[in-house]
Amino acid sequence: MAVPKRKMSRSNTRHRRSQWKASVPQLTPCPCPRREMVVPHRACTHCGLYKGRQVVDQP
Repeated sequence: MAVPKRKMSRSNTRHRRSQWKASVPQLTPCPCPRREMVVPHRACTHCGLYKGRQVVDQP
């Protein structure tokens, strides 16, 4: 297993970690008439549609 020969400085560690950023999820309109914005490849939380068909029962 690879082991570092020297301790990485706090400055270098923080500089490397500063590149790890969360990105805003891309949203697409739901095919239902309300056109709610949903995360792609997920069922709509409002109407339960996924790819134009009902997959989740909504009250």
